[in-house]
Amino acid sequence: MKKVINEETIQLGVCYYPEHWSEELWEDDFKRMKEMGFKYVRMAEFAWTIFEPVEGTFEFGLFDSAIKLAQNYDLKVIMGTPTATPPAWLTEKYPEVLNVSRDGVRYNHGSRRHYNYNSEIYQSLSKRIVKQMVEHYKDNPTVVGWQIDNEINCEINEFYSDADHVKFREWAKEKYGTLDRLNEAWGTVFWSQTYTDWEQVYLSRPTVNDSYNPHQFLDEKRFISDSAIHFVQIQSDIIRSITTKQWVTTNGMFGHLDNHRMTKEALDFYAYDSYPNFNKIIDDNSFMPLRDRKWSLNLSTVRNFGGNFAIFEQQAGPGGWVNRIAQPTPLPGQLRLWTFQSIAHGADLVLYFRWRTATMGSEIYWHGINDYHNLPNRRIKEIKETSEEIQRLGSAIFDSNYLANAAILTDYNNEWDGEVDKWYGDFLGESKEAWFKAFQYHHIPVDVVNVTQHMTLEELSRYQVLVYPHAAILTEKTAELLTRYVEQGGQIIFGARTGYKDINGQTYMKAFPGYIKDLVGISVEEYTLLNGWQKNPEVTMFGEELETQGFNEVLHVEADSVDVIGSFKNCHYENKPALTKREVGKGKAYYFGGVFDYQIATMLLEDIEVSRHDDIFSLTSDVELAVREKDGETMYILLNYSREVQSIEIKEQMENLLDNRTVSGEIEMKAYDVMVLK
Repeated sequence: MKKVINEETIQLGVCYYPEHWSEELWEDDFKRMKEMGFKYVRMAEFAWTIFEPVEGTFEFGLFDSAIKLAQNYDLKVIMGTPTATPPAWLTEKYPEVLNVSRDGVRYNHGSRRHYNYNSEIYQSLSKRIVKQMVEHYKDNPTVVGWQIDNEINCEINEFYSDADHVKFREWAKEKYGTLDRLNEAWGTVFWSQTYTDWEQVYLSRPTVNDSYNPHQFLDEKRFISDSAIHFVQIQSDIIRSITTKQWVTTNGMFGHLDNHRMTKEALDFYAYDSYPNFNKIIDDNSFMPLRDRKWSLNLSTVRNFGGNFAIFEQQAGPGGWVNRIAQPTPLPGQLRLWTFQSIAHGADLVLYFRWRTATMGSEIYWHGINDYHNLPNRRIKEIKETSEEIQRLGSAIFDSNYLANAAILTDYNNEWDGEVDKWYGDFLGESKEAWFKAFQYHHIPVDVVNVTQHMTLEELSRYQVLVYPHAAILTEKTAELLTRYVEQGGQIIFGARTGYKDINGQTYMKAFPGYIKDLVGISVEEYTLLNGWQKNPEVTMFGEELETQGFNEVLHVEADSVDVIGSFKNCHYENKPALTKREVGKGKAYYFGGVFDYQIATMLLEDIEVSRHDDIFSLTSDVELAVREKDGETMYILLNYSREVQSIEIKEQMENLLDNRTVSGEIEMKAYDVMVLK
C-alpha cells in the first residue's frame, strides 16, 4: 500500500483561497494555521481566471506571493488544477465546451462544472493551463502535490454535448467493432431500434415516456466514466511528465465514475470530501437510521479504491449554498468526532473546509473554521484541541491497516444498470445500508469491496463472510469465483434478484438465480414486485415474523443439502421457502428471496460465524468500533455518535493514546467522545 503523504504521522491542514481575501490578511492567516498545528494548505482549484486572465496570457504573481508566505510558516501547499471553472472568456469564445442536457439545453456560464470532458478545444486549453502551472511550480519546494480539477462528476454526471455524442459513437465502435455486435449487445431488434449505420448511434435523447434502451443506457454510464477518467488521465500524464517530486490526486466520490479504475490508472492516492452533517438534509425514516454514521459507509467505500486516503474537505461548520443544501451548525464535539471518523477508516491526511467562510458567492453559508468576522469561536477551539490530540498520537495510526472480517460486495455494473431498472435498482442502497447498520450496531468492522471480472480468490478469502445483496448482473466467471470462496470456507449471503442478467443487462434464458443456482441449491419458482397494492407478505425466520418489503422470490429447493430456515406467510405462496442455507465444501451459502432490512440482517448475523470483539468490549449500539493494525500491533478506535453519555466496558487494560492514560472496566464516554486504545 502506497503512503498517502511523505510523512510519519497523520497530518491536518485546511483549504484556503487567497484570491478571495485582501493580501493584508494572508500572513496572519498562515500564522494562525501553524499555531493550530496545520501542515498542509490546499488552494487554486477554482482560480483559472487568476492564472490566465485573458487567453494565452499567464500570471502567477498572486499565488507566488501566497505560497512564499505559506513557506515562511512551514506550510506545504497542494495546488489544484483549475479546470472545474472555465473562465468567462473561454466559454464565450468557445461555447462548444459547455455541457448540454439530454433535452438539448445548454448550461451557461455562471456556476461551476459547466463544461464537457470531450470537447477537443477544452481538452487543449486544459492541457495548456495545467502545463503552464506545473512548469512554473515544479521546483517549488513548498508545492508537494496536485489535485486534478475538483470533484469529478459533482453537480452533474450526464453529458450530451455534440462532442459527447461524437465521442460516444467512436467509443461504441471501438468497443464492438461492428454494428452487428453492437445491435446484439443492446438488443436493438426490440422495437425496431436496429442501427444500420454508425452515424445513427447517439447517446440517449428525449423519447416518448422517457423510456430508454436499458442496455444502451448501461453503456452510456460506462462511457461517461471512461470520459471522466480520460480527462483526469490527460492532466495526470502532463504532471508526471514534468515532475516526479509532486504527487497527483483528485477528490470527491460521485456517480457514473469508476473511482477504482481512476485511482489505479491516474492517481497516487484518492482524496474524499467528507460532510457528515449532510445527514440533516437526507430523509431517513428507516429503523435505526445511520445519520452521520452513513459517512462511515462512504469512507469504507473510498478505502476500497486504493487503501488509505486523504480527506480534502472535512466539514468544519454549518454548510449550504444560498439556495440549497442548508445544514445546521454541528454540535459541540461533532467536528472532533467526524475528524476521527475519517482517520478511523483510513485517512492519513485531513484538510478542513475551509479556513474562513466566504463573504461572496453561492457558498456564503458554507462555513469554515473561522467566521466572517475572523474572531475566536467554538469551532476554532475544538479543532485546535483535536489537532493537539492527533499530534500526541504520533505515528501510531498513520499508514495502518483497517481490519475487517466481513465485506459488503458492490459493483458498478449493477449500480449503473439499477438506475433505470426499478425491478431491483431501488433496493440496492436499501439492502446495503441495512447490512452496514447490522455490522455497525453489532461492532463488526466491515469493508465495502468492488467486484470486477479480474478479481482473485485471494482478495476475498481474507473475509469470513460476504454479503452481495442484489447482484442482478452476475457473470459465470464471478459465480465460479464465489463458489470457490465458499468451498474454501467462506460464507456468502445473497438477496432477491440475483444472477438473472448478463454483462449487457440482458436476462439469461436460465432458471433464476442463473450461474449461482448450483452454489445456493435453489431456483426461483415465482416472483413478484411489492408495490403497495396489497398487504405485503410476512416471512417467518428464527422464530420471528417480519413483514417483507420491495420484492419476493418464492424459492424451490433443488439440492438435498439445502436447509429451509425461513418461509413466507399471509400470501398465496404460504409456507413456501423464503430463506435457505446450504453447506458447500467448508463454507455456507445463504439465499433470501427478498430485500434486506436491519432486523433481517441482524437475525442472519446471529446464524453466521464471524469474529467479534465481545471478549474485549461491551459497547452500546451508539458507539462505533474500528480496528486498525500496524507492525503487529492492534489499535481500537471507539466513536460515540450519541449526544448522550454512553456506558461501556473495556475488559482488558488498555492505553488511551489520546491522553496516555490506562483504562479498563466500566467507562463513561461523553457525548460525541472518541477513544483510541492500544
